[in-house]
Amino acid sequence: MISIYKSREEYGKALEYKGTKVRSFFEKPAPTRDIDLHKDMVLYLEDVSVSFDGFKAIDSLNLYIKKNELRCIIGPNGAGKTTLMDIVTGKTRPDYGTAWFGQNFNLLIHSEDEIARAGVGRKFQKPTVFENLTVFDNLELAMDSDKRVFPTLFAKLSSDDNYSIEIVLDKINLIQFRNKFAGSLSHGQKQWLEIGMLLMQNSQLLLIDEPAAGMTHQEIDKTAELLQLLRKEHTVIVVEHDMDFVRSLDSPVTVLHQGRVLAEGSMDKIQNNPKVVEVYLGE
Repeated sequence: MISIYKSREEYGKALEYKGTKVRSFFEKPAPTRDIDLHKDMVLYLEDVSVSFDGFKAIDSLNLYIKKNELRCIIGPNGAGKTTLMDIVTGKTRPDYGTAWFGQNFNLLIHSEDEIARAGVGRKFQKPTVFENLTVFDNLELAMDSDKRVFPTLFAKLSSDDNYSIEIVLDKINLIQFRNKFAGSLSHGQKQWLEIGMLLMQNSQLLLIDEPAAGMTHQEIDKTAELLQLLRKEHTVIVVEHDMDFVRSLDSPVTVLHQGRVLAEGSMDKIQNNPKVVEVYLGE
Protein backbone atom coordinates (compact mmCIF):
# COMPACT_ATOMS: atom_id res chain seq x y z
CA MET A 1 0.00 0.00 0.00
CA ILE A 2 1.61 3.26 -1.10
CA SER A 3 -0.73 5.49 0.91
CA ILE A 4 0.76 7.43 3.85
CA TYR A 5 -1.52 8.06 6.84
CA LYS A 6 -0.88 10.85 9.32
CA SER A 7 -2.33 9.02 12.30
CA ARG A 8 -3.77 5.76 13.54
CA GLU A 9 -7.16 7.46 13.56
CA GLU A 10 -6.93 8.29 9.85
CA TYR A 11 -5.83 4.74 9.03
CA GLY A 12 -8.75 3.36 11.04
CA LYS A 13 -11.18 5.59 9.18
CA ALA A 14 -9.71 4.40 5.92
CA LEU A 15 -10.31 0.78 6.85
CA GLU A 16 -13.88 1.61 7.80
CA TYR A 17 -14.61 3.38 4.49
CA LYS A 18 -18.20 3.01 3.27
CA GLY A 19 -19.31 0.98 6.26
CA THR A 20 -16.66 -1.73 5.99
CA LYS A 21 -15.89 -2.31 9.66
CA VAL A 22 -12.50 -3.44 10.87
CA ARG A 23 -12.77 -7.16 11.58
CA SER A 24 -10.42 -9.44 13.46
CA PHE A 25 -7.21 -10.40 11.68
CA PHE A 26 -8.53 -13.88 10.89
CA GLU A 27 -12.23 -13.28 10.25
CA LYS A 28 -13.02 -13.60 6.56
CA PRO A 29 -15.47 -11.13 5.04
CA ALA A 30 -18.83 -12.44 3.86
CA PRO A 31 -19.35 -13.09 0.13
CA THR A 32 -19.72 -9.79 -1.72
CA ARG A 33 -22.45 -10.41 -4.26
CA ASP A 34 -24.53 -12.99 -6.04
CA ILE A 35 -27.49 -10.89 -7.12
CA ASP A 36 -30.11 -12.37 -9.42
CA LEU A 37 -31.01 -9.77 -12.08
CA HIS A 38 -32.41 -12.13 -14.70
CA LYS A 39 -35.69 -10.19 -14.87
CA ASP A 40 -33.76 -6.94 -15.53
CA MET A 41 -35.22 -5.38 -12.38
CA VAL A 42 -32.70 -4.06 -9.86
CA LEU A 43 -34.83 -2.52 -7.12
CA TYR A 44 -38.29 -3.39 -5.80
CA LEU A 45 -39.90 -1.31 -3.07
CA GLU A 46 -43.49 -2.33 -2.34
CA ASP A 47 -45.93 -0.82 0.17
CA VAL A 48 -43.04 0.63 2.19
CA SER A 49 -43.91 2.82 5.16
CA VAL A 50 -41.82 4.33 7.93
CA SER A 51 -42.70 6.79 10.68
CA PHE A 52 -40.57 8.93 12.99
CA ASP A 53 -42.30 10.09 16.18
CA GLY A 54 -45.68 9.87 14.51
CA PHE A 55 -44.60 11.57 11.28
CA LYS A 56 -44.91 9.36 8.20
CA ALA A 57 -41.74 9.96 6.22
CA ILE A 58 -42.61 7.19 3.73
CA ASP A 59 -46.23 6.22 3.21
CA SER A 60 -47.12 3.03 1.29
CA LEU A 61 -44.43 3.74 -1.30
CA ASN A 62 -44.05 1.61 -4.43
CA LEU A 63 -40.97 2.06 -6.60
CA TYR A 64 -39.43 -0.16 -9.28
CA ILE A 65 -36.07 0.50 -10.95
CA LYS A 66 -34.89 -1.42 -14.01
CA LYS A 67 -31.38 -2.59 -14.79
CA ASN A 68 -29.23 0.10 -16.47
CA GLU A 69 -31.86 2.72 -15.79
CA LEU A 70 -31.01 6.32 -14.89
CA ARG A 71 -33.85 7.53 -12.67
CA CYS A 72 -34.19 11.00 -11.15
CA ILE A 73 -36.12 11.46 -7.92
CA ILE A 74 -37.36 14.94 -7.07
CA GLY A 75 -39.69 16.44 -4.51
CA PRO A 76 -39.96 19.26 -1.97
CA ASN A 77 -38.15 19.15 1.36
CA GLY A 78 -39.70 16.49 3.57
CA ALA A 79 -40.99 14.47 0.62
CA GLY A 80 -39.07 11.37 1.77
CA LYS A 81 -36.13 11.34 -0.66
CA THR A 82 -33.39 10.90 1.95
CA THR A 83 -35.44 8.36 3.91
CA LEU A 84 -35.93 6.39 0.71
CA MET A 85 -32.17 6.14 0.20
CA ASP A 86 -31.69 5.30 3.89
CA ILE A 87 -34.05 2.34 3.48
CA VAL A 88 -32.30 1.04 0.36
CA THR A 89 -28.88 1.23 2.05
CA GLY A 90 -30.03 -0.33 5.33
CA LYS A 91 -29.64 2.78 7.49
CA THR A 92 -33.40 2.90 8.21
CA ARG A 93 -35.75 -0.06 8.65
CA PRO A 94 -39.32 0.50 7.46
CA ASP A 95 -42.31 -0.31 9.64
CA TYR A 96 -44.03 -2.14 6.79
CA GLY A 97 -43.40 -3.26 3.24
CA THR A 98 -40.75 -5.12 1.28
CA ALA A 99 -37.48 -4.01 -0.33
CA TRP A 100 -35.46 -6.24 -2.66
CA PHE A 101 -32.22 -5.76 -4.56
CA GLY A 102 -32.64 -8.01 -7.57
CA GLN A 103 -34.69 -11.19 -7.21
CA ASN A 104 -32.92 -12.67 -4.23
CA PHE A 105 -31.43 -10.03 -1.91
CA ASN A 106 -33.79 -8.87 0.83
CA LEU A 107 -32.57 -5.42 1.83
CA LEU A 108 -34.53 -5.49 5.08
CA ILE A 109 -32.62 -8.36 6.68
CA HIS A 110 -29.07 -7.20 5.90
CA SER A 111 -26.77 -4.67 7.53
CA GLU A 112 -25.46 -1.53 5.83
CA ASP A 113 -22.10 -3.26 5.37
CA GLU A 114 -23.66 -6.33 3.76
CA ILE A 115 -25.80 -4.19 1.45
CA ALA A 116 -22.75 -2.19 0.34
CA ARG A 117 -20.79 -5.37 -0.38
CA ALA A 118 -23.77 -6.77 -2.29
CA GLY A 119 -23.41 -3.92 -4.77
CA VAL A 120 -25.35 -0.90 -3.52
CA GLY A 121 -23.24 2.28 -3.42
CA ARG A 122 -24.27 5.69 -2.08
CA LYS A 123 -22.76 9.11 -2.64
CA PHE A 124 -23.89 11.77 -0.21
CA GLN A 125 -24.33 15.44 -1.13
CA LYS A 126 -21.12 16.45 0.63
CA PRO A 127 -18.11 14.57 -0.80
CA THR A 128 -16.40 12.23 1.67
CA VAL A 129 -13.00 11.66 0.13
CA PHE A 130 -9.66 11.31 1.93
CA GLU A 131 -8.19 14.75 1.30
CA ASN A 132 -4.68 13.90 2.54
CA LEU A 133 -4.38 11.05 0.03
CA THR A 134 -3.89 11.28 -3.71
CA VAL A 135 -6.70 10.71 -6.18
CA PHE A 136 -5.09 7.40 -7.15
CA ASP A 137 -4.80 6.31 -3.52
CA ASN A 138 -8.47 7.13 -2.87
CA LEU A 139 -9.47 4.85 -5.71
CA GLU A 140 -7.06 2.14 -4.60
CA LEU A 141 -8.45 2.28 -1.07
CA ALA A 142 -12.00 1.88 -2.36
CA MET A 143 -11.24 -1.24 -4.42
CA ASP A 144 -13.51 -4.24 -3.99
CA SER A 145 -11.00 -6.28 -2.00
CA ASP A 146 -10.35 -7.90 1.36
CA LYS A 147 -10.29 -5.03 3.90
CA ARG A 148 -8.97 -7.03 6.85
CA VAL A 149 -5.92 -5.50 8.49
CA PHE A 150 -3.21 -7.93 7.30
CA PRO A 151 -4.37 -8.10 3.65
CA THR A 152 -4.66 -4.30 3.56
CA LEU A 153 -1.17 -3.73 5.00
CA PHE A 154 0.55 -6.09 2.56
CA ALA A 155 -1.63 -5.63 -0.51
CA LYS A 156 0.12 -5.04 -3.84
CA LEU A 157 -1.63 -3.79 -6.93
CA SER A 158 -1.63 -6.14 -9.88
CA SER A 159 -1.45 -4.95 -13.46
CA ASP A 160 -5.20 -5.59 -13.72
CA ASP A 161 -5.79 -3.47 -10.59
CA ASN A 162 -3.78 -0.60 -12.05
CA TYR A 163 -5.66 -0.89 -15.33
CA SER A 164 -9.02 -0.81 -13.50
CA ILE A 165 -8.02 2.37 -11.68
CA GLU A 166 -6.86 4.00 -14.93
CA ILE A 167 -10.20 3.15 -16.56
CA VAL A 168 -12.10 4.77 -13.69
CA LEU A 169 -9.80 7.82 -13.71
CA ASP A 170 -10.62 8.31 -17.37
CA LYS A 171 -14.38 7.92 -16.78
CA ILE A 172 -14.45 10.52 -14.00
CA ASN A 173 -12.32 13.08 -15.88
CA LEU A 174 -9.47 12.93 -13.34
CA ILE A 175 -6.78 10.98 -15.19
CA GLN A 176 -4.47 14.01 -15.27
CA PHE A 177 -4.98 14.52 -11.50
CA ARG A 178 -4.09 10.98 -10.44
CA ASN A 179 -1.14 12.11 -8.29
CA LYS A 180 -2.80 15.23 -6.85
CA PHE A 181 -4.03 15.26 -3.27
CA ALA A 182 -7.81 14.97 -3.14
CA GLY A 183 -7.95 18.05 -0.94
CA SER A 184 -6.64 20.17 -3.80
CA LEU A 185 -9.53 19.25 -6.12
CA SER A 186 -12.48 21.50 -6.81
CA HIS A 187 -15.85 20.65 -5.28
CA GLY A 188 -17.06 19.14 -8.54
CA GLN A 189 -13.92 17.05 -8.96
CA LYS A 190 -14.33 15.69 -5.43
CA GLN A 191 -17.85 14.65 -6.39
CA TRP A 192 -16.47 12.78 -9.41
CA LEU A 193 -13.80 11.14 -7.27
CA GLU A 194 -16.38 9.84 -4.82
CA ILE A 195 -18.41 8.44 -7.72
CA GLY A 196 -15.19 6.80 -8.92
CA MET A 197 -14.74 5.23 -5.50
CA LEU A 198 -18.17 3.65 -5.84
CA LEU A 199 -17.14 2.28 -9.23
CA MET A 200 -14.02 0.75 -7.67
CA GLN A 201 -16.31 -1.08 -5.23
CA ASN A 202 -18.10 -2.64 -8.23
CA SER A 203 -21.41 -1.15 -7.09
CA GLN A 204 -24.24 -2.21 -9.39
CA LEU A 205 -26.79 0.25 -7.99
CA LEU A 206 -25.55 3.81 -7.50
CA LEU A 207 -27.48 6.25 -5.29
CA ILE A 208 -26.30 9.78 -6.06
CA ASP A 209 -27.49 12.62 -3.81
CA GLU A 210 -27.62 16.12 -5.38
CA PRO A 211 -24.53 15.78 -7.59
CA ALA A 212 -24.98 19.21 -9.20
CA ALA A 213 -25.00 21.15 -5.92
CA GLY A 214 -22.15 23.67 -5.71
CA MET A 215 -20.76 22.88 -9.17
CA THR A 216 -19.80 25.28 -11.94
CA HIS A 217 -21.81 25.16 -15.18
CA GLN A 218 -18.97 23.31 -16.89
CA GLU A 219 -18.78 20.74 -14.08
CA ILE A 220 -22.56 20.27 -14.21
CA ASP A 221 -22.38 19.49 -17.93
CA LYS A 222 -19.57 16.98 -17.38
CA THR A 223 -21.47 15.39 -14.49
CA ALA A 224 -24.51 14.89 -16.71
CA GLU A 225 -22.27 13.22 -19.31
CA LEU A 226 -20.73 11.00 -16.62
CA LEU A 227 -24.10 9.81 -15.30
CA GLN A 228 -25.30 9.05 -18.82
CA LEU A 229 -22.12 7.03 -19.36
CA LEU A 230 -22.52 5.11 -16.10
CA ARG A 231 -25.98 3.84 -16.98
CA LYS A 232 -24.42 1.63 -19.66
CA GLU A 233 -22.96 -0.63 -16.95
CA HIS A 234 -24.79 0.42 -13.77
CA THR A 235 -28.21 1.39 -12.50
CA VAL A 236 -28.24 4.98 -11.27
CA ILE A 237 -30.71 6.79 -9.00
CA VAL A 238 -30.18 10.55 -8.74
CA VAL A 239 -31.85 12.72 -6.09
CA GLU A 240 -31.72 16.32 -7.27
CA HIS A 241 -33.27 19.78 -6.80
CA ASP A 242 -31.78 21.45 -9.88
CA MET A 243 -34.53 21.06 -12.49
CA ASP A 244 -32.29 22.19 -15.37
CA PHE A 245 -29.82 19.47 -14.45
CA VAL A 246 -32.60 16.87 -14.22
CA ARG A 247 -33.83 17.89 -17.67
CA SER A 248 -30.31 17.55 -19.10
CA LEU A 249 -30.20 13.90 -17.99
CA ASP A 250 -33.19 13.10 -20.24
CA SER A 251 -34.29 10.27 -17.95
CA PRO A 252 -37.50 9.11 -16.25
CA VAL A 253 -38.46 11.22 -13.24
CA THR A 254 -40.24 10.17 -10.04
CA VAL A 255 -41.84 12.89 -7.93
CA LEU A 256 -42.24 12.21 -4.22
CA HIS A 257 -44.69 14.11 -2.02
CA GLN A 258 -45.48 13.32 1.60
CA GLY A 259 -43.72 9.98 1.32
CA ARG A 260 -45.67 8.81 -1.72
CA VAL A 261 -45.08 8.70 -5.46
CA LEU A 262 -47.04 11.66 -6.81
CA ALA A 263 -46.13 11.28 -10.47
CA GLU A 264 -43.71 9.52 -12.83
CA GLY A 265 -42.66 10.10 -16.41
CA SER A 266 -40.51 12.32 -18.60
CA MET A 267 -39.53 15.78 -17.41
CA ASP A 268 -41.91 17.36 -19.92
CA LYS A 269 -44.77 15.24 -18.60
CA ILE A 270 -43.85 16.02 -15.00
CA GLN A 271 -43.65 19.78 -15.53
CA ASN A 272 -47.11 19.79 -17.11
CA ASN A 273 -48.70 17.76 -14.33
CA PRO A 274 -51.02 20.12 -12.36
CA LYS A 275 -50.48 18.23 -9.10
CA VAL A 276 -46.71 18.49 -9.43
CA VAL A 277 -46.90 22.20 -10.26
CA GLU A 278 -49.05 22.74 -7.20
CA VAL A 279 -46.89 20.91 -4.65
CA TYR A 280 -43.38 21.40 -6.01
CA LEU A 281 -42.48 23.05 -9.29
CA GLY A 282 -44.91 25.89 -8.74
CA GLU A 283 -43.48 26.88 -5.37
